[in-house]
Amino acid sequence: MTHIVNHWIGGKTAEGASGTYGPVTNPATGAVTTKVAFASVDEVDAAVAAAKEAYLTWGQSSLAQRTSILFRFRALLDEHRDEIAELITAEHGKVHSDALGEVARGLEIVDLACGITVQLKGELSTQVATRVDVSSIRQPLGVVAGITPFNFPAMVPLWMFPIAIACGNTFVLKPSEKDPSAAVKVAELLSAAGLPDGVFNVVHGDKVAVDRLLGHPDVKAVSFVGSTPVARHIHATASANGKRVQALGGAKNHMLVLPDADLDAAADAAVSAAYGSAGERCMAVSAVVAVGAIGDELVEKIRERAEKIKIGPGDDPTSEMGPLITKAHRDRVATYVEGAAAEGCEVVLDGTGYTVDGHEDGHWIGISLLDRVPTTAKAYRDEIFGPVLCVLRAETFEEGVALINASPFGNGTAVFTRDGGAARRFQLEVEAGMVGVNVPIPVPVGYHSFGGWKDSLFGDHHVYGNDGTHFYTRGKVVTTRWPDPADAPAGVDLGFPRNH
Repeated sequence: MTHIVNHWIGGKTAEGASGTYGPVTNPATGAVTTKVAFASVDEVDAAVAAAKEAYLTWGQSSLAQRTSILFRFRALLDEHRDEIAELITAEHGKVHSDALGEVARGLEIVDLACGITVQLKGELSTQVATRVDVSSIRQPLGVVAGITPFNFPAMVPLWMFPIAIACGNTFVLKPSEKDPSAAVKVAELLSAAGLPDGVFNVVHGDKVAVDRLLGHPDVKAVSFVGSTPVARHIHATASANGKRVQALGGAKNHMLVLPDADLDAAADAAVSAAYGSAGERCMAVSAVVAVGAIGDELVEKIRERAEKIKIGPGDDPTSEMGPLITKAHRDRVATYVEGAAAEGCEVVLDGTGYTVDGHEDGHWIGISLLDRVPTTAKAYRDEIFGPVLCVLRAETFEEGVALINASPFGNGTAVFTRDGGAARRFQLEVEAGMVGVNVPIPVPVGYHSFGGWKDSLFGDHHVYGNDGTHFYTRGKVVTTRWPDPADAPAGVDLGFPRNH
């Protein structure tokens, strides 16, 4: 009997009742290993109702109660990190070490949530007028939802819900239906840590579940990470329904390599950032801009390194890169390489014919490297989300920055140089939300916030860090006057309050 991944509602497993299921595939073999229940509107409503009921007490709970549960959750998450990584590898395909790294980055945000008491401190001004004080406090929103992508089935939810529940909200997670098991395991660990029933819920599904969350009157805020077209839809729809939204979209992350850069270090970084996790990362470097005469040497160094990457099943400890998530995605990625030459690209490496002995039905694709890519090529314009690296050429620093800034995306970018002045100019002039200086994947640590510009972010708040706390809370200002016992009645005054 095929294993079924069910929902988690009100602190326990809720078997799917819609009769609709989706396949979960092992990308290394191509075999369907699991079915995941797809939620109906009624099942989404049940999860939101459980979260709404739980909020009545959780929203009033003490910070000490919330953080003590989160500390226990953190210990359990750390204890079970290998098990979660194995689930990720089995359903996503990434190698085990990469899956472990994903859990570790998620743990950073749990650390931040454990210290939420500092983030939620208010402000107080005393004696703004005679015996009048003004205080500012932050309070939770209520029921909030997270809609997360396939590429980081543990990390991206962990970027959202620890902060949300630490602030006093309750949470409904709709993870990717392609690799749903990690989300359910996290729910079980939260329950084991003592989180009250209904504070964290998981519903699986497709557009039916997503659209209901976007339209549900009891959902106060929506967090999303995914492609730009979907992020735009999420933002427009949820905002029209009066919800607060943070919707992170796609990317085309550029790495500018200046003539003075250490080319060996730059090549190492380009290969790591382009091909890690098979390129299925919103922070992957997918475009390298070589400035001046270094282009040929840099491309050769990248090629030498890329050809040595061992591609194989994620549970093989010798594998450095695994398969892509689905066959359809693998075929889509291949089209960009197959059509590259006709669009003026020089195909240095073509990985479209790659396969793995004994795993011929897996979703395999090898390393592809395209040089002298024109900005009109589809491989440059689109977010490929696969192991394809484009190299573009620029004559000057200014031309390179202008090329990057012309992209509709503005997620992350990097510059490789030994020149501090050039690096300073770059970080000020480039139009992107996250910038690396000799760092190829500038994902911020947990106490700073993650998010891009332009078509890479819809909404005003980035994820986690201070932005995360502000997103999941709303401000309230309280003005207080306590009359002195010796005061005589002041009488009626229809004018403005006196502040002096």
